[in-house]
Amino acid sequence: MKRLAQYFLRGLVVIAPVAITVYVCVWIFRSIDGLLGLPIPGLGFVLTLVVITLVGFLASNLLAISLVSLLERVMRKLPFIRLLYTSTKDLLDAFVGEKRRFDTPVIVAVTPDGGAKALGFVTMSALDHLGIDEHVAVYFPQSYNFAGNLLLVPSERVTPLAVDSAAVMAFIVSGGVTGMVPR
Repeated sequence: MKRLAQYFLRGLVVIAPVAITVYVCVWIFRSIDGLLGLPIPGLGFVLTLVVITLVGFLASNLLAISLVSLLERVMRKLPFIRLLYTSTKDLLDAFVGEKRRFDTPVIVAVTPDGGAKALGFVTMSALDHLGIDEHVAVYFPQSYNFAGNLLLVPSERVTPLAVDSAAVMAFIVSGGVTGMVPR
């Protein structure tokens, strides 16, 4: 009976991640497809990818850059829209934009003796504008969550890591289960 339970759990470990991944991908695919209401399955998803890529191409054009800049100025002037727009834009820029913020993985000594450490990402290396000298802003993502904490840490407690930032993020989000490979 014990061996049967082990086989079941091993099967669960294999099937659950695949099933959840497929389910989420199908849900996203159908949701995007359903927004456009086109009769051909998958056409809405493909069109969405094409439109996003086309907008990215056009936004790289000098004329479009000025239009995007104008749109951004307008969005930043509207009270509620400003909060939603800037938060979303800053979040996307932090992960995939030209101003990536999660590209400097660090290990931080949490206790004075350095016995406890935490992994995070430096998001701002100088805080002089806040009147806090010799500190850096370190973002600590939470495991199994899309949240995290921002701490202002003395610079001497922060040590850069020679590891790919995506690997550090995967390590943190997985609760330390996923391995990290040096750069």
